[in-house]
Amino acid sequence: MHAFVFPGQGSQKVGMGTDLAAASSAARAVFEEVDEALGLKLSAIMADGPEDQLTLTENAQPAIMANAMATLRVLESDFGVKLADTAACVAGHSLGEYTALCAVGAFDLATTARLLKLRGSAMQAAVPVGVGAMAALLGADIEKAAALAAAAADGEVCEIANDNDPGQVVISGHKGAIERAAAMVKDHGIKRGILLPVSAPFHCSLMQPAADRMREALAETEMGALAVPLFANVTAGKISDPDQERDLLFRQVTGRVRWRESVAAMHADGVDSFVELGGKVLSPMIKKIAGEAQTTSLITMENMEIFAEEIGA
Repeated sequence: MHAFVFPGQGSQKVGMGTDLAAASSAARAVFEEVDEALGLKLSAIMADGPEDQLTLTENAQPAIMANAMATLRVLESDFGVKLADTAACVAGHSLGEYTALCAVGAFDLATTARLLKLRGSAMQAAVPVGVGAMAALLGADIEKAAALAAAAADGEVCEIANDNDPGQVVISGHKGAIERAAAMVKDHGIKRGILLPVSAPFHCSLMQPAADRMREALAETEMGALAVPLFANVTAGKISDPDQERDLLFRQVTGRVRWRESVAAMHADGVDSFVELGGKVLSPMIKKIAGEAQTTSLITMENMEIFAEEIGA
């Protein structure tokens, strides 16, 4: 059984999508539709930069989604691999959950692009630059990370943001608390604490203003039926009900991305093949969680051709 999975922030890079756009009208159509929905030539920023413009959260989020959706549309139209016939379920890492919902028909492409532009700008505006920070804890399991976060908080916010794989947990909160945590890693049996180059402290309670904005936006947004079930970040559980998922998307802004548990749950549900569209960020994590499962990254036309042949499309 295949799961189609979609990457999150940090997977953007200048030049993304250009080869696909050159090779396929299906990809070009995605980029054009996203540009039109946003009233912004996002495809030009994706292709040519400047990098600081692409890295802006409000641009990075729709750009990563557009690249993954272009990959999916090419896979479906040029190689005859339909998600609804191939995938038993979908999941996405943070903003990737929106891409997954677009992929299964819960949101149309233009709506997804607008929601992610808003989500990016709301997350950026929630906390003044320099007030928050995030750090990756390497060689940390969830228990060690929780103990470290509690010890470093000292009255400030210091929370687990991403439980990525058995040896990588990301914490988020006030800059002082995150810096204290990074300095204290050895005392908690954690190998390293690396401050991340992010512009805001995502997935922690400091993001509440952004969560409130997303709740309003999502309340006004129609959601269609999901063609296949989704494993949600906030619960790591299988979701088929759009209204239930709407609530989880709002909670996701401040909530923990339970990626390790989500992959383990999909694997336990019978998934033995994870197909990452538009990146190869999730595949190494998946290997550490479900080692015997197969992982495939679809980025190029060649990747897609090989995958289509393998599954007999």
